[in-house]
Amino acid sequence: MKKMTLPIRFGIVTSAVLIAYFLILSLIGKHTNVFYSLFNGVITGFGIYETIKYTKLRQGKGFSYGNGFTAGVTTGFIATLLFTIFFALYATELDGGFLEELSTVWSKDYKNFEGIVFFTVAIMGFATSLVLTLSFMQLFKTSNNSKK
Repeated sequence: MKKMTLPIRFGIVTSAVLIAYFLILSLIGKHTNVFYSLFNGVITGFGIYETIKYTKLRQGKGFSYGNGFTAGVTTGFIATLLFTIFFALYATELDGGFLEELSTVWSKDYKNFEGIVFFTVAIMGFATSLVLTLSFMQLFKTSNNSKK
């Protein structure tokens, strides 16, 4: 469990930053524009990068690809899960008309539109976490090439 405290902490902080960014967008009325959600990848990526970096610093020579990958994925998945829960609460309890503003066409065509949106937010976050972790591990992994 001691190995997982750093990724869990970074996941919680990353989700807090994601939530704060969303709330700032909602204050200025830009939270219904999906293009602003591209910055969520930057926020998540920074959290994952820092987690892998600190995991490597903490473990030193004992750092392995598996340790870094596990730390990055854990951070991203926790951040995504917490943000998705917040997003669902926001969309259903705090701003009931938010989802209709987000997509007026789809909200009328589908019965379970809320579930589709929440599922999409979660899947996008999980996929982003996985891809960014794999990408960052290319920077942090040790090389097996012989030195000439």
